[in-house]
Amino acid sequence: MSTFEQVSSQFLAFGKSQADAALKAQSLALAGLERIADIELQAFESQVNATVEFLNSLGEVRDFESARTLWPRGFALAKQSAEKAYATSLEVFDVAVKTNEALGTLAKEKIESTNEVLAQQVNAVKGQFEKSSEELVKRVKKAVAK
Repeated sequence: MSTFEQVSSQFLAFGKSQADAALKAQSLALAGLERIADIELQAFESQVNATVEFLNSLGEVRDFESARTLWPRGFALAKQSAEKAYATSLEVFDVAVKTNEALGTLAKEKIESTNEVLAQQVNAVKGQFEKSSEELVKRVKKAVAK
């Protein structure tokens, strides 16, 4: 196999491994985004249901006394909404951190494997260069000796 063919095949293999890594990174990122969207959607649905229930009970108010009993429920709904928003943000943050950790691990593995491949290629070229230089030195000595 010629040097050009070796370089071409190595370049193609490197390109394929880079494309595979990019696809895996995209898959990890999309999985994280999907999980975050699911968390947000569940929280939104829960809050909408609680708010609709409260608004329905507002429609049943007929006098001042019944309206007064709804104030604590309104404050409880507001408190519950704030707590749920905080808990959801913590859960979203956790998913984002885990996704970033997975992407960082993937990048680290890719860098390490690329370094190994490059080191092998450099050592192979170094060995070929040393062999070629020794051969050249022998030829020059032989030509000078004539």
